[in-house]
Amino acid sequence: MSLNVAFQMDPIEDVAIDADSSFRIAVEAEARGHRLFQYTVDRLSYRAGSVYATGRPVTLRREQGNHVDFGDWATVELTDFDVIWLRQDPPFDMGYITSTHLLDRVRDQAFVVNDSFWVRNCPEKLLVLDFPDLTPETLITRDIGEIRDFRQRHGDIILKPLYGNGGAGVFHLRPDDPNLSSLMEMFSGLNREPVIAQRYLPAVQHGDKRIILVDGEPIGAINRVPAKGEARSNMHVGGRPEKTGLTERERQICERLGPMLRERNLLFTGIDVIDGWLTEINVTSPTGLQELERFDGVNGAALIWDAIERKIAAR
Repeated sequence: MSLNVAFQMDPIEDVAIDADSSFRIAVEAEARGHRLFQYTVDRLSYRAGSVYATGRPVTLRREQGNHVDFGDWATVELTDFDVIWLRQDPPFDMGYITSTHLLDRVRDQAFVVNDSFWVRNCPEKLLVLDFPDLTPETLITRDIGEIRDFRQRHGDIILKPLYGNGGAGVFHLRPDDPNLSSLMEMFSGLNREPVIAQRYLPAVQHGDKRIILVDGEPIGAINRVPAKGEARSNMHVGGRPEKTGLTERERQICERLGPMLRERNLLFTGIDVIDGWLTEINVTSPTGLQELERFDGVNGAALIWDAIERKIAAR
């Protein structure tokens, strides 16, 4: 099976080839004989009933500083592709949402990964609300009085933007921290969105586990340990990845989530678990494939393409 594959992602020439999951997925596709085309979301357009992307064919190699060759620029109708990867990084703003609406118009003809309709309707920090027994105590609000009451009940809390990513704007507030009012003023000045507050889990100092699921089945995990003096474990902000396994509790969480992920065609996802508590379900641009492959020898990219090829054959 040779497929025509488009990657909607940030510029591929800028990726870190030893860490980026999109790059690893693309390299695996190329090894299987699939043809690759890359475009950025600002080159996506609609006209006269069709959705187009302007981009370039690419060939890849794992050579630092020389990892991509580009073909000629071309404007291509998206229905010409067999597979379209929705892989640009958040923020999950109206620009991101608009791109999912455009991809919705071709998802019956091309296989969109992850499914654009469900990516739009499953923001990472909101999807977990469907599983309140698996999550730490959570509050979503713009009301500073409610946040004060929440902190009074739970002591240490985490406060973060509802649609943020990569650990940006995440604050650990202790009971006597005087900065809550200033933080809320800052958040309110940036946008009109609520914020999310969660009970602080002290075990995060020992790691925030990223569990990778393919078609609803866990294939492995990495533990992300915060840098010294940091409350955030995200690798974007200095978190250190470590080898780890899955506990029985974490397997039970995956069993609960699996049917929902499969039903919604959320084929490549990463869930975040701290001390047995589910904190996020990442569907927009999950990471961790290369770290998992280095630690455990699990070729997650191959498992992803196996699943995609099965689903396309079944169509």
